[in-house]
Amino acid sequence: MLHLHSESTKRWLVQVDNHLDELLLDHAHCERKAASTAMNLMNAYTENLDICREMATIVEEELEHFFMVIDILKKRDIPFRRIAPGPYGRKLTALIRQNDPNRAVDRLLVASLIEARSCERFRLLADHVADREPELSAFYAGLFESEARHHTTYVKLAEHFTSREMVRERLTELSKLESEIIAEGSELPRMHS
Repeated sequence: MLHLHSESTKRWLVQVDNHLDELLLDHAHCERKAASTAMNLMNAYTENLDICREMATIVEEELEHFFMVIDILKKRDIPFRRIAPGPYGRKLTALIRQNDPNRAVDRLLVASLIEARSCERFRLLADHVADREPELSAFYAGLFESEARHHTTYVKLAEHFTSREMVRERLTELSKLESEIIAEGSELPRMHS
């Protein structure tokens, strides 16, 4: 369902154990950036009302998630602040082809893969902290469905620009490259490190 070519490793769970506060900060930034990405796509393809409608829904949901994470940070006395982004998003964005309609397809599919990886990580995190942090576990388990839906929405919208077959072929290519990026990891403890 998620079109991922790899699963997260235990290396990431070590980062969870050692840097949960920083991962929560990064998660807030991820939700903010996801809302911004959806808004940028809405602006770029404003003549496509299907994209506009779906992006408006995603913007709303991502901002709701942002404020939910902000509330968790407040409860934990973690001040919200800027942090350096990890390399994951930059490396994925570098894979986007430059000319439309290929650019539109890639922008949507890169967004879909980020949502898919988030979905996979949220499920992993929910299971990992279940015994010691049941409230946090429930929060992350609850995000799974919307992230999976966002992934599917982005894939479906890519079909506005090319055939389903071409979308699936490009998604497979990008997913393989995404798995290489996630395997490289990052020393920065991030949701996508």
